[in-house]
Amino acid sequence: MSNDRKIRVCFLSPKAYPIFNPDITSVFGGAEVDLYMIATELAKDDEFDVSFIVGDYDQPDEEIRENVRILKSVNFQQNPLTGARKIWAALKKVDANIYMLKTASPGVPLVQHFCRRHNRRFIYRTAHQDECDGTYLRTHRLLGTLFLRALKKADRVFTQNQRDAEMLLQGYGIDSVTVANGHQIPKVDRLEKKWILWIGRTASFKHPERFLELAKAFPDEQFVMICQKATEDTNYQQFCSQAEAIENLTFLRRVPFHEVDTYFEQAKVFVNTSDAEGFPNTFIQACKAATAILSFQVNPDNFLNRHNCGIACDGDMVETANQLKRLLADERYADYGRNGRDYVRTHHDIHTIIEAYKQSFKQSGEP
Repeated sequence: MSNDRKIRVCFLSPKAYPIFNPDITSVFGGAEVDLYMIATELAKDDEFDVSFIVGDYDQPDEEIRENVRILKSVNFQQNPLTGARKIWAALKKVDANIYMLKTASPGVPLVQHFCRRHNRRFIYRTAHQDECDGTYLRTHRLLGTLFLRALKKADRVFTQNQRDAEMLLQGYGIDSVTVANGHQIPKVDRLEKKWILWIGRTASFKHPERFLELAKAFPDEQFVMICQKATEDTNYQQFCSQAEAIENLTFLRRVPFHEVDTYFEQAKVFVNTSDAEGFPNTFIQACKAATAILSFQVNPDNFLNRHNCGIACDGDMVETANQLKRLLADERYADYGRNGRDYVRTHHDIHTIIEAYKQSFKQSGEP
């Protein structure tokens, strides 16, 4: 199919470049992983021409990685107005039929305005519960208002779980389509299960300090923590020092994305200590590796209970410790891990998930 007949789809996620290029050690999160997965899988289809706008990491202005055209835009060290101009220029250069992004930010109303002005399609995918339940609007009055206005004008909104979709509809009258996060689901090598694992960044809502408490409470177990510095964190070095002082905890500041599955594959239990999230990609990575999930609070659409692949502890640290003890007893974690593997094959295989996006993109962006 010739390029002029392809549907041109552009993703915008400034912090996603380190996933495309493992030589870049900067921080990224689950939202970046999700869009990366969608973009690279979509790029395998000859009906689509896929672009991805990222930030300035001193890379070439334009390059091709995994069949995706990658364009450099905003420099995080420059002022926001200059950054907005660079994003606008990149949006115009791409000249896509459809523009899609994820995560509440000033970029959302910017891209929506660009699409309205140039008669292009704007698609948004929610990244966190607080975008749907009103928290973001309450804590960011101006940006929250602009964000909400952009969502109401979007051609399509995707959510990660049904509960978030219900909150968007009930709270703001925004219809959305729930599509699960998609991952490649390869066969898993049967590696020895050795440790209890935490992976994330030091964002305040993730409460990584709770994992340190667990490690101290189980001195005979081996714990591994992969914890990057969150953008807004000013106390990262102090946290690292606290973690590195715990004898039964191996603390790693970063592991390249394409190497992290090995850590899941050797984990007995994956622990999530967040107060709230959308649908963590780490849950899918744990299930892929047949690793049980222990969650302090997060349990989107009650899937941990419904599919018996983990335990949610209703925001109670005492209960979290008790349930970890229960999972470790007689290797009960293995049963939960097997259930998780069955669940993820059925619900999160990117080869199936991508079809929902293709259908939507074809409806929205036929050239």
